[in-house]
Amino acid sequence: MKTLKEEAVFNSAASNLWEILSHVTRCDWIDTVENIEMDGDCRVFEIRGMGKIKERIIKLDNESMELQYSAVETMIPIKHHLATIKISEVTGNKCLLDWTTEIDPEIFADAIHQGMLISISGLRKVLDES
Repeated sequence: MKTLKEEAVFNSAASNLWEILSHVTRCDWIDTVENIEMDGDCRVFEIRGMGKIKERIIKLDNESMELQYSAVETMIPIKHHLATIKISEVTGNKCLLDWTTEIDPEIFADAIHQGMLISISGLRKVLDES
Protein backbone atom coordinates (compact mmCIF):
# COMPACT_ATOMS: atom_id res chain seq x y z
CA MET A 1 0.00 0.00 0.00
CA LYS A 2 1.22 3.50 -0.80
CA THR A 3 0.27 6.69 1.04
CA LEU A 4 0.15 9.92 -0.95
CA LYS A 5 0.19 13.32 0.74
CA GLU A 6 -0.44 16.81 -0.57
CA GLU A 7 -0.58 20.06 1.36
CA ALA A 8 -1.66 23.30 -0.22
CA VAL A 9 -2.14 26.79 1.17
CA PHE A 10 -5.07 28.72 -0.26
CA ASN A 11 -5.63 32.48 -0.16
CA SER A 12 -9.10 31.97 1.23
CA ALA A 13 -10.89 31.56 4.52
CA ALA A 14 -11.12 27.89 5.50
CA SER A 15 -14.92 28.13 5.49
CA ASN A 16 -14.92 29.11 1.79
CA LEU A 17 -12.86 26.07 0.80
CA TRP A 18 -14.90 23.81 3.06
CA GLU A 19 -18.10 25.13 1.44
CA ILE A 20 -16.90 23.64 -1.85
CA LEU A 21 -15.62 20.33 -0.50
CA SER A 22 -18.49 19.65 1.91
CA HIS A 23 -21.01 19.64 -0.93
CA VAL A 24 -19.97 16.17 -2.05
CA THR A 25 -21.99 16.35 -5.28
CA ARG A 26 -20.33 19.59 -6.39
CA CYS A 27 -17.97 18.95 -9.29
CA ASP A 28 -17.14 22.34 -10.86
CA TRP A 29 -13.60 22.01 -9.49
CA ILE A 30 -12.98 18.62 -11.14
CA ASP A 31 -12.37 19.07 -14.89
CA THR A 32 -12.99 15.44 -15.83
CA VAL A 33 -16.33 15.05 -14.00
CA GLU A 34 -19.59 16.53 -15.28
CA ASN A 35 -22.09 15.23 -12.72
CA ILE A 36 -22.08 13.54 -9.30
CA GLU A 37 -25.12 11.80 -7.84
CA MET A 38 -25.69 10.30 -4.42
CA ASP A 39 -26.71 6.68 -3.93
CA GLY A 40 -27.26 6.29 -0.19
CA ASP A 41 -23.94 7.16 1.47
CA CYS A 42 -22.05 6.89 -1.83
CA ARG A 43 -21.36 9.41 -4.53
CA VAL A 44 -21.38 8.06 -8.07
CA PHE A 45 -19.75 9.74 -11.05
CA GLU A 46 -17.87 9.10 -14.26
CA ILE A 47 -14.38 10.38 -14.93
CA ARG A 48 -13.53 10.86 -18.58
CA GLY A 49 -11.05 8.15 -19.51
CA MET A 50 -11.49 6.17 -16.27
CA GLY A 51 -15.16 5.23 -16.29
CA LYS A 52 -17.68 5.01 -13.47
CA ILE A 53 -16.56 5.40 -9.86
CA LYS A 54 -18.49 4.91 -6.65
CA GLU A 55 -17.08 6.42 -3.46
CA ARG A 56 -18.46 5.83 0.01
CA ILE A 57 -18.52 8.98 2.15
CA ILE A 58 -17.12 7.78 5.47
CA LYS A 59 -16.83 11.10 7.28
CA LEU A 60 -18.23 14.55 6.54
CA ASP A 61 -17.54 16.63 9.64
CA ASN A 62 -18.42 20.32 9.33
CA GLU A 63 -16.94 21.18 12.72
CA SER A 64 -13.47 19.74 12.04
CA MET A 65 -13.75 20.43 8.27
CA GLU A 66 -12.78 16.87 7.43
CA LEU A 67 -13.95 14.69 4.55
CA GLN A 68 -13.05 11.02 4.29
CA TYR A 69 -14.08 8.74 1.45
CA SER A 70 -13.22 5.40 -0.09
CA ALA A 71 -13.54 4.18 -3.68
CA VAL A 72 -15.69 1.07 -3.45
CA GLU A 73 -16.40 0.45 -7.15
CA THR A 74 -14.05 1.31 -10.01
CA MET A 75 -13.21 0.09 -13.50
CA ILE A 76 -9.71 -0.78 -12.28
CA PRO A 77 -8.98 -3.46 -9.65
CA ILE A 78 -8.33 -1.45 -6.49
CA LYS A 79 -7.86 -3.48 -3.30
CA HIS A 80 -7.81 -0.48 -0.94
CA HIS A 81 -8.49 3.23 -1.28
CA LEU A 82 -8.97 5.70 1.55
CA ALA A 83 -8.74 9.48 1.14
CA THR A 84 -8.88 12.11 3.86
CA ILE A 85 -9.11 15.84 3.23
CA LYS A 86 -8.79 18.20 6.19
CA ILE A 87 -9.04 21.98 6.02
CA SER A 88 -7.57 24.21 8.71
CA GLU A 89 -7.41 27.97 9.18
CA VAL A 90 -3.96 29.54 8.88
CA THR A 91 -5.17 33.14 9.18
CA GLY A 92 -8.48 34.83 8.42
CA ASN A 93 -7.72 34.82 4.69
CA LYS A 94 -5.47 31.75 4.37
CA CYS A 95 -6.16 28.09 4.92
CA LEU A 96 -4.37 24.78 4.60
CA LEU A 97 -5.66 21.76 2.73
CA ASP A 98 -4.13 18.48 3.92
CA TRP A 99 -5.00 15.57 1.60
CA THR A 100 -3.86 12.01 2.23
CA THR A 101 -4.73 9.01 0.08
CA GLU A 102 -3.93 5.36 0.73
CA ILE A 103 -3.91 3.20 -2.40
CA ASP A 104 -3.34 -0.50 -3.08
CA PRO A 105 -2.08 -1.71 -5.46
CA GLU A 106 0.66 0.89 -5.70
CA ILE A 107 0.66 0.76 -9.51
CA PHE A 108 -2.24 3.24 -9.46
CA ALA A 109 -0.48 5.71 -7.13
CA ASP A 110 0.86 8.00 -9.89
CA ALA A 111 -2.57 8.37 -11.52
CA ILE A 112 -4.23 9.04 -8.16
CA HIS A 113 -1.53 11.59 -7.28
CA GLN A 114 -2.00 13.41 -10.59
CA GLY A 115 -5.73 13.53 -9.91
CA MET A 116 -5.07 15.09 -6.51
CA LEU A 117 -2.84 17.77 -8.06
CA ILE A 118 -5.35 18.53 -10.82
CA SER A 119 -8.13 18.78 -8.23
CA ILE A 120 -6.10 21.21 -6.09
CA SER A 121 -5.60 23.38 -9.19
CA GLY A 122 -9.34 23.20 -9.86
CA LEU A 123 -10.11 24.29 -6.30
CA ARG A 124 -7.78 27.29 -6.72
CA LYS A 125 -9.54 28.25 -9.94
CA VAL A 126 -13.02 28.07 -8.41
CA LEU A 127 -11.93 30.09 -5.35
CA ASP A 128 -10.27 32.72 -7.57
CA GLU A 129 -13.48 33.11 -9.57
CA SER A 130 -15.71 33.58 -6.52
